Amino acid sequence: MGAPYVWGGTGPGYDCSGLTWSAYQAAGVDIPRTSRAQAAAGIPVTKADLQPGDLIFFYSPVGHVGMYIGNGQMVHSSTYGNPVAVVPVDSVYGFNSAKRFA
Repeated sequence: MGAPYVWGGTGPGYDCSGLTWSAYQAAGVDIPRTSRAQAAAGIPVTKADLQPGDLIFFYSPVGHVGMYIGNGQMVHSSTYGNPVAVVPVDSVYGFNSAKRFA
């Protein structure tokens, strides 16, 4: 939380997919690095069936990703000038899909 947005960053600053990639790496799970590649992998889940840890993708084609943390909230790194933050899933426009990685 609060880390700066950094294009291509995987820590200590992050872009959206660098944040999700780093979180999964820390948990010992290997996932693709970019949001589009992450969206092409994993197990599809519906928005209604989201569980903490699921990745949520936005736009068409996919251009943004966040991680669901429960209670309708997700953590994401959105853009320059905005630090990593928790926001309501529905506050981000353009829901595309969601995936689960085991």
